[in-house]
Amino acid sequence: CMPYCIVVIMIFIFTLLNLSAVASLTFSNLYRYKCDSSLHRAMFSGIVEDMGIVETLIPNQKMVLWDGSLGEGVELTVRSKIAVSDASIGCSIAVNGVCLTATSFDDEKFTVGLAPETLRRSNLGSLIQGSKVNIERALKADGRNSGHFVQGHVDCTGVIQERWKEGDSLWVKVAVSADVIKYIVPKGFICIDGTSLTVCDVQHGESATTARACWFTVMLIAHTQQHVVLPSKPIGEEVNIEVDVLAKMVENSLTGATEGWKKQWEMAHDENKLLTEKLQWLTAKVEEMSATIARMEGTTKHP
Repeated sequence: CMPYCIVVIMIFIFTLLNLSAVASLTFSNLYRYKCDSSLHRAMFSGIVEDMGIVETLIPNQKMVLWDGSLGEGVELTVRSKIAVSDASIGCSIAVNGVCLTATSFDDEKFTVGLAPETLRRSNLGSLIQGSKVNIERALKADGRNSGHFVQGHVDCTGVIQERWKEGDSLWVKVAVSADVIKYIVPKGFICIDGTSLTVCDVQHGESATTARACWFTVMLIAHTQQHVVLPSKPIGEEVNIEVDVLAKMVENSLTGATEGWKKQWEMAHDENKLLTEKLQWLTAKVEEMSATIARMEGTTKHP
């Protein structure tokens, strides 16, 4: 009995030690998670935190590349105390809905680099000194998302076509291309210059080749009008557009499934075609043999 009790006690102690180690590791990770902002900042929500002011948008011909050589780039400096309040080198900051990497900052402003693809896809290249831009810091993983999942990866630019008031709300009509409108649905999410908004109406246009034939509308409440740059933009100005990423993922999944079904159908079609050809060949052979037998029987009856 004594050895048995010793074994039980040892197992109990071993279990307690393991639980203690797991608890220590868990609390250590939780503390590290809470203190290290790089661990829990992931994407954006489309809830604008500040309207920053552009200080400079200038080319830099001495950007140091990975191999030590120099390349030409473009740097944007924006004044926003909220953005730099907990910034770090390499952190992500959304400027007009574009996810950008902070390369330097001080107590009042930060600087980011603009890649050629960023300039092609967005309206950041048209900014001038004094331009107002929407600012949002990367979203905490344990924070509340009051908008929707925004990547900061702008799909294209749209053009403001119309703007009108209804009570204290502001309607805005934005034209986009046909290859983007397919991802936009009534009451779905849309991100305009980094602002998460609800789509009201959608017009797909008469032809996929008709320029600016496709448009959608959004409505801004009074509070939103005062905290984002969209109401101050004139008709004809470009805005950054990011569609709901879930729509693109669904399309990609369905495209893969459709391609699979198409291949299966083609294989089945080829098999059916082959079987049909074989059946026709067999039918011809049977008819040929029947004719031969008939001739043989005729020869037998009439020697």
